[in-house]
Amino acid sequence: MNDTTQANAAETIVAEPASAPKAGPLDINQIQAILPHRYPFLLIDRVLEIERKKKIVAIKNVTINEPFFAGHFPGFPIMPGVLIVEAMAQAGGAMLLTEVEDRNDKLIVFTGIEKARFRRPVVPGDQLRIEVVMLSWKASSARIVVRMEGKAFVNGKVVCDGVVSAQLVSMNRGKIGADSPAETTE
Repeated sequence: MNDTTQANAAETIVAEPASAPKAGPLDINQIQAILPHRYPFLLIDRVLEIERKKKIVAIKNVTINEPFFAGHFPGFPIMPGVLIVEAMAQAGGAMLLTEVEDRNDKLIVFTGIEKARFRRPVVPGDQLRIEVVMLSWKASSARIVVRMEGKAFVNGKVVCDGVVSAQLVSMNRGKIGADSPAETTE
């Protein structure tokens, strides 16, 4: 394949509709177009690859500037384990939300964590490699419910793993005067 053919092939991949298989990478601007999280709670910096409804690989660069290091722990900064699990959930949420056309009207909420294990401390200067694999994907007309196995690595060593559950809900849910899919009679 010559350079022109490769360039045209790359343009074709970018121009495909949102339902086409995604390979990544996604930069921070593309991630923010998918996830509703923002600083200081957006905990993934880059997506390296996405395999539709199967797997996502993301990166979190851990710096001393993270606001949680001021109190966790002074003189011995360690990234809180719950935030590593949240980073896994956000990566899984990015994989889920790339499959949803009306994602601006949806919110993915954490519904459970199973078997979470914290194996090594994560400290400033580390780069988390977050790998999330889809275990189950159940879609109905009103919602999507998922279970995902997540693993976080630093320098090739597992620092955290666990199974996270999440559900996609309407952002209009619970608002006065808003119609939910279950209430619509059309």
